[in-house]
Amino acid sequence: CMALGLAQVASAHLFPQPNAMQNEEGKVVDLYLPRKCSATNRLIQAKEHAAVQINVAQVDEQGRFTGETFTFAMSGYMRQQGEADLAFNRLFFEKGLLTFSK
Repeated sequence: CMALGLAQVASAHLFPQPNAMQNEEGKVVDLYLPRKCSATNRLIQAKEHAAVQINVAQVDEQGRFTGETFTFAMSGYMRQQGEADLAFNRLFFEKGLLTFSK
């Protein structure tokens, strides 16, 4: 009985149970944040390996990085349908990153 109690205490000390992730204010925060497809607003599942995320950097007139980026996520479904290129062009145009003038 006493030996079992010591073993449980030693086990709890050596292998502590993981606590919930908390920030400085004590709010519970998760490590996983689900992404949404930028074109369809559908959630991208954690196990979807065909999805991509592209970070586009904002540059000034001299071509230097300004510190601002735009993040776009595309689901594997859009890529499989062959609509990803058209969707990226539309998203870039909406953000002012792409123009279609000649």
